[in-house]
Formats: sequence, structure tokens, C-alpha cells
Amino acid sequence: MCGISALLLADSSQAAVSELLESLGLLQHRGQDAAGIVTCGHKGRLFQCKGNGMVRDVFTPQRLMALAGNMGVAHVRYPTAGTPADSEAQPFYVNSPYGIVMAHNGNLTNDSELRHFLDYDAHRHINTDSDSELLLNIFANNLQKTGKFRINEQDIFSAAAGLYGECRGAYAVAAMLAGFGIIGFRDPHGIRPLVFGRRKSSTGPGYDYMFASESVVLDALDFTDIEDVQPGEVVIVSKTAVTRRRLVVEERITPCIFEYVYFARPDSTIDGIPVYNARLDMGVKLAGKVRQALGDSMDIDVVIPVPDTSRAAALQLSHELGLPYREGFNKNRYVGRTFIMPGQEMRRKNVRRKLNAMPTEFKGLNVLLVDDSIVRGTTSQEIIQMARDVGARKVYFASAAPAIRFPNVYGIDMPSIEELVASGRSDDDVAGAIGADMVFFQDLDDLIASCRAFNPRIAAFDTSVFDGKYVTGDVTAEYLHKLEMRRSDAAKQKKPGDGEVIGLHNYK
Repeated sequence: MCGISALLLADSSQAAVSELLESLGLLQHRGQDAAGIVTCGHKGRLFQCKGNGMVRDVFTPQRLMALAGNMGVAHVRYPTAGTPADSEAQPFYVNSPYGIVMAHNGNLTNDSELRHFLDYDAHRHINTDSDSELLLNIFANNLQKTGKFRINEQDIFSAAAGLYGECRGAYAVAAMLAGFGIIGFRDPHGIRPLVFGRRKSSTGPGYDYMFASESVVLDALDFTDIEDVQPGEVVIVSKTAVTRRRLVVEERITPCIFEYVYFARPDSTIDGIPVYNARLDMGVKLAGKVRQALGDSMDIDVVIPVPDTSRAAALQLSHELGLPYREGFNKNRYVGRTFIMPGQEMRRKNVRRKLNAMPTEFKGLNVLLVDDSIVRGTTSQEIIQMARDVGARKVYFASAAPAIRFPNVYGIDMPSIEELVASGRSDDDVAGAIGADMVFFQDLDDLIASCRAFNPRIAAFDTSVFDGKYVTGDVTAEYLHKLEMRRSDAAKQKKPGDGEVIGLHNYK
């Protein structure tokens, strides 16, 4: 899972880097392994700073001063394809043709096929294991076919149309052509989010334009006219015009429902669905599930959320059940999100560094802990034990999402079936595995209804992690096996380190 942004300022004398940096801070929850910014300055010259680490670690004042230019692309990364190597920090760059920079959120499902084509047919060198570099080179190869000294919007649309025919999977893309402008597009299913907005320039005539993974970025930077880039749509922002065209129209738009459950910030709106409101409704539906399961034996004393994502659902659940809501865990905000941390042992250790249970809210009580989901079970198990350690009599555990029993192939790091605690287990077995007295999972139909309530035009979502149905229709058992071998924690630990980034000069 990643966060992407791109910015073009109307005033060519202004620097885009400060607001690109701010955008990454607002998207830090989407990736904490690496960050990068590439800007474009006078005469189309590109400037880069990227590397492994949090945003605050990668970008120093000295590095930021070197990133000149009024447009740029930015990225925060958690690796779901390739390796955690420094060379795979994005954005990626190719000098031919025209100087192209690209940031990608998602995952391609036909990467082996694309890699073979680029090597044997297109003769383009691929320097990393990242599928994002494949996506960039497919786009570059299609642009190369124009054979022009200078390209126009129609050439870009033609290159993107070719990409849509060649690349399968999930992709939201923010790109930049040196000296030309910025580009945003989404896969035909709309699995990964991308929004677009504008604002009046504060230093001259015209408008500034921006793409970002979530609307909260554009809200914070005072952009208006915010809208979703449509699935299969390409939006081109040059120095003189905005041109957009929907090149592919699928019968069904299927955004990833896990964006609303966990990934997106609650103050974002994705595909017309306000994330916070959807999570409130998840709490309503989950309360019904708890009431149905416990019936007359309801003995819960207090509802406590696992911060932060589950707060909205827990608050509404407590209201529906007429139970007190309490904040029982204090969170250290300087430790990353444990679900997207690399390595099972690191995730386990960081749970207790991240959260501290307050004994007064647990001692002698039957508590219902509410979380957004249960993935590997590492976090849930540690949190339940923490509640017992400070005196909880019973610990129930409610998940705002259904049981996750299948790997994700569209950009979320939950690939290995063996790493999913609910895979092959009943609800009672899951409760035993994580140490809970009872576990309550949201029904899938209720989860879908919670999201559709705010945009009925979306008839379906990508719910593959819950039901094993992959919307792109090309995911086979053989593919899943290969993916598991490449992405499991054990496989990642075997990956060797790498050397210096090859490409643009990296300001350090």
C-alpha cells in the first residue's frame, strides 16, 4: 500500500516541494518504509530525493532546498512487490522518451508477462524487482512509438490506452513529463483511489492543480473542486490546459473496500463515500451482530476501541448497545502502524511499544475491544493479553471487518494464507488463537451496505480478502502460490541489501 501525489503550480517561479512534502506527511499512514520526491525545474531538469524511512527521516532542510521547480511527484511506500531495498523507493524515472517520472499505488497481477515483454520485445532494461518500474516502462515504451520530437495530449492518451490493454491488476498513478506537466490515471476497476483538485494561484494568474491518494491532502492544502479520477480515466495537466478522457469503462466499478475499513484517513472521501460515516455505520451493523450472538447473556461492561482506526465504529457500537465507551489504551504516536510493519517479530514487539493499557478502565470488568480487522492476529493477541494483564475479567473482541481468509493481490501486504489467523479456522478457533473469550466478525453484506449507503451508484467492491473473488478475473491458484513464495515474511528476510540508487542524482 502506498500514498501518491503530484502538483503543478501556475506560477513557474514558485517551488512545489514544500507542499509535496506536506502531502506525504498527510499520507504517511499509507506507507512508512520509504519516501521520495522528484521535482521539475528550469528547462525540464529533474531533481530527486528519496530513500528508506519515514518522511521526517528522508527529507532534511538541505535536501529539500535542492528540489527546485514548480511541479513534482511524491510517494510514500510500503512494499507489496519487489523488496524493501533503497533502490525501490519511488518515484521511478526513465530518461527516454521525454523524461518520465511515475509514482504508483497498487499491484500488477501480470508482472511476469510484462517483465518478459520488456526484456525480449521492447528491449528496455528493468533495474529492480518492483512492478511499478514495469508500469513506468510500459508507458514509456508506448510513448516511444510516437517517434516525435515533442508530444501532445493525444499521444499521452494513446500511450495510456496501450497501457490499459497490457497491464492488469490495481494501479493509481501520478506521473510527470519533464517540462510538460503532470498526469493521473486509475485502473479500469478503480481498485485504488486517486483524487484531483485545483485552487486559484495565490501569486499570479491561473490555477494550481494536484493529484493525491486521498481527499484529505487537497482539503488541507486549500484545493477546491475536488473529485475522483474515474476508473479508466486519464487526466493530463499541462502548463496551459487540463485535458481528461475516460479510455476504458468497465461494467462494474469495484473500489477496494479495505480502504474504508482501515487504510484511508477518516476525514477522507473516496469515490463519494465519506470514510468516517461509513465506519460509523459499520459500528451500527456490528452492534447488531454482538447483540445477536450474546442475547440475554450480554455481560459486557464497557466498549474500548483499539486506536485509532476503530474509534468511529466502537463509538457507534457502544451507543447502539447502550454501553459506556472508554479510551482504555494510550497510544504512542511515534511508532508506526503495526499491520504494515515488515516482519512478524517486529510487529509483535511494537504493539506494546505503541499501546499502553490503563488499568482503571479494565480492572474487574468484562470488556469488548473493537478493532477495524484481524489480519495476522499478532496485534490482537498482544492487545488482549495486555487487557488481561491489567485486570480485565473477560475480553471479547469485535472486528468491524469480516474474517480475512484470503490473500490480497492488489497492493495490500497480506499475501500469505499461512499468515492469516482466520484462514482455515472457525470464529471460535480464531478466538482461541488470539486469546479472546469470544470473537465477533462483521458480516460481508453488512460491510458492503455500510459503504454503499453513501454512494449507491457503486454496486460492488473488491472484497477478495474476505471471499476470495478477484475482480480482475486473472488470479489463479498458481499465481497465488508464486506470490506467497515471494512475499511471505520468511522470503522478505532472505532478500539481500542493495547499493546506491541508479538514476537521477539523489540529494543526501
